[in-house]
Amino acid sequence: MGHTIGEIARALGAEAAGDLSFVVMRASEPATAGADAIALAMDPKYVDGLAQGAAQVAVLWQGADWRALGLKAAIFAPRSRLALSGLTRMLDAGPAIAAGVHAMAAVDPSAMIGEGAAIAPFVSIGAGVRIGPGARIASHASIAEGARIGANALILQGARIGARVIIGDNFICQPGAVIGADGFSFVTPEKSGVEQVRETLGARDQIAAQSWTRIHSLGAVTIGNNVEIGANTCIDRGTVRDTCIGDGTKLDNLVHIGHNVEVGRDCLLCGQVGVAGSSRIGDRVVLAGQCGVSDNIFVGDDVIAGGATKIFTNAPAGRVILGHPAVRMETHVEMQKALRRLPRLAATVAELKEKLSQIQGKAD
Repeated sequence: MGHTIGEIARALGAEAAGDLSFVVMRASEPATAGADAIALAMDPKYVDGLAQGAAQVAVLWQGADWRALGLKAAIFAPRSRLALSGLTRMLDAGPAIAAGVHAMAAVDPSAMIGEGAAIAPFVSIGAGVRIGPGARIASHASIAEGARIGANALILQGARIGARVIIGDNFICQPGAVIGADGFSFVTPEKSGVEQVRETLGARDQIAAQSWTRIHSLGAVTIGNNVEIGANTCIDRGTVRDTCIGDGTKLDNLVHIGHNVEVGRDCLLCGQVGVAGSSRIGDRVVLAGQCGVSDNIFVGDDVIAGGATKIFTNAPAGRVILGHPAVRMETHVEMQKALRRLPRLAATVAELKEKLSQIQGKAD
């Protein structure tokens, strides 16, 4: 389905000029844009690409001369990535899932399916499940007994929603995600080696054979509204209370959230982030790729952690951190500068030692 330049501009709250009735079918990078595409040239550095492509309309930077660029119409974006968000939302048709419940879906008779929901073939929906209106569930997804899914959810291929999981409205779940699996929680009959070294910071009296006993997961997972979960992400259910994800939070692919974790509102957790059990993440926290959060600690509101940061202790609200272990970003930068100086410092020390030896030799 196409959209006119005028429709797109109004949806984006942006200014437009030229032929506002021009119909756009897709978006494209400038150099590869066809005649039916809107070129994304939101910076002057993309001007050369416009000349290479065949676009007749474009999203341009503020103040651009669209006529000089040979365009029929243009939209002007003061904040380019925000405009990109709105434009892609308009042009994304989403997966093709026919309305209603497919004959090859396995739906328990006690499940309640909301009006306008679309359930694809080979979906499994357990006893007592409630699916909100307008939800779309792609093939081979499974939703276990007692789970509740809010309105307008999109659950893609092969996702697994565990028993008693509660999910709010406008949920997006990418393929292969697992929400509500057992937590990884085990104990030994006697004090384990792990407990000893945590208490002593490394010392062990003796090493003995030990066997692990499972602590079962009786809780579930509660997820708020407008949450997105990436492909192959895993969120473990709580031991007794629920693992919780707050409204508006976005989890990238391959994120792991341990049992009893609480993640606040509007957080951004990037690929391969791991949060160990019973930790608490505040609101608006950003954890860049491969960050790790130790168990039973608190990361305060508005913390930003750079890539591969390892957080072993509580992080105060508003702190920007980096490194292994996590320190203030400016401290980490100074540490790296100091490391680079070490070879020169070692050479200087060696030179001083040589001179000192020479002086001592003369004195003798």
